[in-house]
Amino acid sequence: LPAGAAVLARGLAPAVLAGLAAIARRRRLVLVVAGNGRLALRHGAGLHLPDRRTGTELLPFLLARRRRPLLLTLAAHGRPGLARARRLGADAVLLSPVFPTASHPGAPALGPLRWAALARRGGRRAMVALGGVGPANAGRLPRWTAGFAAIDGLGHPPGA
Repeated sequence: LPAGAAVLARGLAPAVLAGLAAIARRRRLVLVVAGNGRLALRHGAGLHLPDRRTGTELLPFLLARRRRPLLLTLAAHGRPGLARARRLGADAVLLSPVFPTASHPGAPALGPLRWAALARRGGRRAMVALGGVGPANAGRLPRWTAGFAAIDGLGHPPGA
């Protein structure tokens, strides 16, 4: 990954997370910890909140964020998630799923037009496309899309 890219750590064992934090610092990557504000603070990381749950230890993270810049990202799958991102002052929103995805088989995809319409409701926050995005369809998203996120899209291609 290039320097400045974000890595979202979710459900990692403490030793693995500590190792990932060290790698992220060395490679100048942005580490974001999912769901636990104190854990994010302990590792000097940002915090990512899922769409339908609050996460844990959110208040300490939000208080620390008043004193220093800490990245806050949220997942959103529709208008309620975007409204929550506005209320919490999120820096970025991972809006998904844009396209059908192997990680959530059968989940209805937004499609590029609905994704763009929802993303415009996000206000000034960075809107990141997640879900089935790859080289063949990334160009179908608006140029103002802040970035792309992947769950398994960065792995080895089938048969490799």
